[in-house]
Amino acid sequence: MLIVGFQDGTIIDKEERKSLLGGKGTSLVEMSTDLALPVPPGFVITTQAFHQYIEEGSVDFLQGDLQKAIIQIENRVNKKFGEGPNPLLVSVRSGAAISMPGMMDTILNLGLNTRTTQALERQSNKHFADECRNRFRTMYSSIVLQQDEVRETDIPEDTWQQLLNAIEAVFNSWNSPRAITYRNIENISHTLGTAVTVQSMVFGNMGPQSGTGVAFTRNPSTGVKEIFGDYLPNAQGEDVVAGTHQTLKLEEMKKIVPDAYQKLSTTMENLEWFFNDMVDIEFTVENSELWILQSRVGKRTPLAAIQIAVDMVNDPKFALRKNDAIARVPSETLIKAKEGQRTTERASAIAKGIGASPGIAVGQAVFSADDAVDFDDDGKPVILIRSETSPSDVHGMAIAQGILTATGGLASHAAVVARGWGIPAVVGATEISISESIIRIGNHVIKKGDTVTIDGASGEIFLEEIDYVEVETVPALKIFTEWLEEMNSI
Repeated sequence: MLIVGFQDGTIIDKEERKSLLGGKGTSLVEMSTDLALPVPPGFVITTQAFHQYIEEGSVDFLQGDLQKAIIQIENRVNKKFGEGPNPLLVSVRSGAAISMPGMMDTILNLGLNTRTTQALERQSNKHFADECRNRFRTMYSSIVLQQDEVRETDIPEDTWQQLLNAIEAVFNSWNSPRAITYRNIENISHTLGTAVTVQSMVFGNMGPQSGTGVAFTRNPSTGVKEIFGDYLPNAQGEDVVAGTHQTLKLEEMKKIVPDAYQKLSTTMENLEWFFNDMVDIEFTVENSELWILQSRVGKRTPLAAIQIAVDMVNDPKFALRKNDAIARVPSETLIKAKEGQRTTERASAIAKGIGASPGIAVGQAVFSADDAVDFDDDGKPVILIRSETSPSDVHGMAIAQGILTATGGLASHAAVVARGWGIPAVVGATEISISESIIRIGNHVIKKGDTVTIDGASGEIFLEEIDYVEVETVPALKIFTEWLEEMNSI
């Protein structure tokens, strides 16, 4: 089975879906069918197709099935791929069976050429059409052509060729250095391969009543049951997760697009019940209409993992038993949860960002992932400081004691990866000005090798080493430990 439409995915046995459709594809199928959520139409190119591509070195074998699948989308959205007056644009995204946030590639607004850009302009306005075209050109040049410079003449006018080339590039991103590094760290098999989702575009950049965001059904830092996430008006999804923009807290969305916010709140409750776990949701609002683009079990800190497990066992709405909750929390996660830290004698913080992953981290300042590795090789703990992190920084992030970024929000790449690995992180520290060799924070200058402390709970940054003591054990941790002792005594 090479290509499966979202509406047809339920014909695949549940046990086999993730391995064939990937995590993202499986989620899109189940949201479209079981939950009837507002999901833009699309299809999944399966891991079976990935393995055939690896063997043959070409995606030409997909052409016939691709045309049929695109026609199905065209019929559902009343648009035409590669043609006006109402052109169909699609996203092409990776989707492995095990979540690898940001490690593989995505291309948005695919299907734009000279003719369809003009059609889009007539349909909307020149600014919107140009913005979509420029984003597509930049992503296609970087991901497919692997060149920093955008040259219009290098991008095919043939939208079918664009699509085939993009699928091949996303398949290839499975074996990118950053993806391999991440799998090594997470002990994920290199033989799994990735599926690819192709989906009708919805646009968060159509004006003030549009936007994009990432929502968590619980606080992924603490595990507390509360709406948590980032929202960015008049933007597309990559702007939030890339950490290149200062986002709004998710609650601010309620003031801008209240109906979409209310629908999102209801959707979050439904998805958490469906997954029986804390869920991470990517969404877009197009002219006040909510669309769900992805959902998955969310990355969380060790302490949040325990809080969520305990709360869900105690909530009759969830069918989570104690032994299942214990199985969700590996022993190393429990150890990290017991190592929570808090500063005591506070020096004056030189700046404050957003606490994205709790814990105290002390180390020498470095400004690149490669420097982080070099310092670590010499036995020196580091704080990796970046304007924003990108997936290519993963090798430095993995060995850093803490991560500090000047931009980005709670759903940015740096925040999500740090929480998943239990690394203290502060993001969105807007007072920071970074150059290649120094960082300025007001009147303070930080050079490579200077000692820095960050507090991933409060978001505070200190230009010295700060004393700390262990945090008082939270009730959920005590309860979880008692459950574990009970189970071990049986």
